Amino acid sequence: MPFSARLRDVGYNVGIEGKWHVGKSRGPGDFGFDGSHYPGWHNPIGHSDYRAWLAHKGLPSPVISDEVRGVFPNGEPGNLLAGVIHQPPEATFEHFLTDQTISRLEQYARDHHQDGRPFYMATHFYGPHLPYLLPPEYLEMYSPDLVELPASLVETFENKPPVQRRYSEHWTYDTLGEDTWRWLIAAYWGYVTLIDEQIGRLIDTLHRLDLWDSTAVAFTADHGEFTGAHRLHDKGPAMYDDIYRIPGLLRVPGAPQGRSTQAFVNLVDYTATILDLAGVEPEPAADGRSLVPLTCGDEPDDWRADITAEFHGHHFPYPQRMLRTRRFKLVVNPESVNELYDLEADPYELTNSYDDPAMTDVRAQLLQRLYEQLRAAGDNFHHWMTSMYPVGGKDYDTSLSDFEGARHQV
Repeated sequence: MPFSARLRDVGYNVGIEGKWHVGKSRGPGDFGFDGSHYPGWHNPIGHSDYRAWLAHKGLPSPVISDEVRGVFPNGEPGNLLAGVIHQPPEATFEHFLTDQTISRLEQYARDHHQDGRPFYMATHFYGPHLPYLLPPEYLEMYSPDLVELPASLVETFENKPPVQRRYSEHWTYDTLGEDTWRWLIAAYWGYVTLIDEQIGRLIDTLHRLDLWDSTAVAFTADHGEFTGAHRLHDKGPAMYDDIYRIPGLLRVPGAPQGRSTQAFVNLVDYTATILDLAGVEPEPAADGRSLVPLTCGDEPDDWRADITAEFHGHHFPYPQRMLRTRRFKLVVNPESVNELYDLEADPYELTNSYDDPAMTDVRAQLLQRLYEQLRAAGDNFHHWMTSMYPVGGKDYDTSLSDFEGARHQV
């Protein structure tokens, strides 16, 4: 049962505005949410709700110019990376989503103040995500001269999975000069600022509606952005911290403010946290854990000491699994080069130490741990690892056949 239904069952209003990213056929309403269905990964500027909102407010429709593109290996124009959107900021899709959220919050506030009905409300902005399509004042807000290029721009892809070099070509890195990359990073900062301002509007609304003191607020993202790091863009088949280590903020009324933690957390933990705050028990098979104890500076003794991540393909059909500890990161690429990084000695993940003899014991320990984690989670990736690596004694049927080891019975 989705957490939205669990919240509905205990009397919550449950809303969402923005990126759905769960599928194109079934929308938020099919899962118990109030809110429009915006399928896809990019700002749906043709959506009827947005167009009606623009018309109602007398605002102009978006028009794009000054497109920034590289060149694909086949000589054709590359993916759209950035461009000027000829609209005032108050006409942008980000401003629209914020307006929609504010309207929903006003409705939920009336219910809350009249009969005490609690609410859950999510706003899923599409940015800061490429392409960076912004009004001129945000594209030009930060000077490229202020940009310090990522240290990993020296990436050579030596002893790395070949798909990383292909991915760099897909995002046309070598066809763009250093000045363009500085400009793109500055444009990204402008995009962040545009969204920060919308978040400020939402916080102001919670204060105006007398909800701030009784409302938990969380902020995070689904992934990071390379923006030139490792000569890459977007996200994809490269499990670097640039895209896997993302911001996570949580404010719980009454909890101490300004704390930070080094505990390993993931997005699934937010589901458990939401249910915890609502006084609802998580599903027995749920993977996440509530973050509420961490907001009080209380890291449970049995909190995870490492974390796994999985990848199933993006632009390229490419499966990966990763185990990250405080110091090391192991990435298993089934048909390619595996990766091992010492994050203390190599914080920018430039040197693949998987085949380094000095790392033999570390590699074996990480492979064993990853195998155990995947097997416990029911991830069939572990089945392939059984035959490829020394990950412990065989104690299950690796052929997945009922006949292996069977005895004839009379």
